[in-house]
Amino acid sequence: MPKFAKASTQAKNVIKGLTKTKRIKSLGTARNYMQALKTVASWSKDIGINGIQSMTIEEARTYLDYRAEIVGQKALDMERQAIQAMMQLNGKLQPKQPLYRVKSCLNEIKRSRAYTREQAKAISHRQTERNQLATQIAYAAGLRAHELLTLAKANERSPDIRTTLGSKWQGRDGELYTVVGKGGLIRHVLIPNTLSSQLEQKRLAQPITVIDREINYSQRYNIAGGKKWSDSFSKASNRTLLFSTGAHGLRHSYAQERIVELHALGFKYKTALATVSQEMGHFRADITEVYLN
Repeated sequence: MPKFAKASTQAKNVIKGLTKTKRIKSLGTARNYMQALKTVASWSKDIGINGIQSMTIEEARTYLDYRAEIVGQKALDMERQAIQAMMQLNGKLQPKQPLYRVKSCLNEIKRSRAYTREQAKAISHRQTERNQLATQIAYAAGLRAHELLTLAKANERSPDIRTTLGSKWQGRDGELYTVVGKGGLIRHVLIPNTLSSQLEQKRLAQPITVIDREINYSQRYNIAGGKKWSDSFSKASNRTLLFSTGAHGLRHSYAQERIVELHALGFKYKTALATVSQEMGHFRADITEVYLN
């Protein structure tokens, strides 16, 4: 097992280097970068990166994508700038090379509202076949847009080892798949048998590489996903219902329906919330609560 330095120690070492080389000059910037890098270091330890200085550009983007669901744009930009300065210091980036700016989706998540089962079905029927199946799977399994591009049978890719509750998917049947979620977390998802059968008919002879929002994904099924699917969903929602709360509304639907189901099965709110959090790929249960409004 690798030995990890404390998050604060890692952050301090980076700040010392940035100060010594005059890449940061004000105490305010140093404090902000220090706090940001401590958060990065804690996350890095959770996923097995041996110190923030060994973080790659791809891992930095993965981190920022994960944080985009949790913090607003100002905080996200500060964390990006801190990582960027660190990588310019250690040579991972050229002196004036920027780190890709990730857009926060926190406001979008808070603004989105759940669709009913009937609404989601009606919207899917106004889409092309590839988009229609993607919408039905996203609704049934609570998937993010990019996760549709990463679907794999459970026996083809193992999920990351994390503590799980026995209440996961209680009351539901289906086939287990894995997806790559925010922060690079690989988790199991459950797809109903009827949709799983349709999905397997779309299996590609060989995985292909697709690019969504400048990130490469290995796609095994010929279904829609990512920004193109998200845009299609919003347009179909506006045509069908004369409004759209965005594709993220389907994750709200999943969270709210599962909480009700688990309550009906006798689980207390705290356990139900933790269960749904694990099913949706959240690192903290309090993130899931946003989806219950």
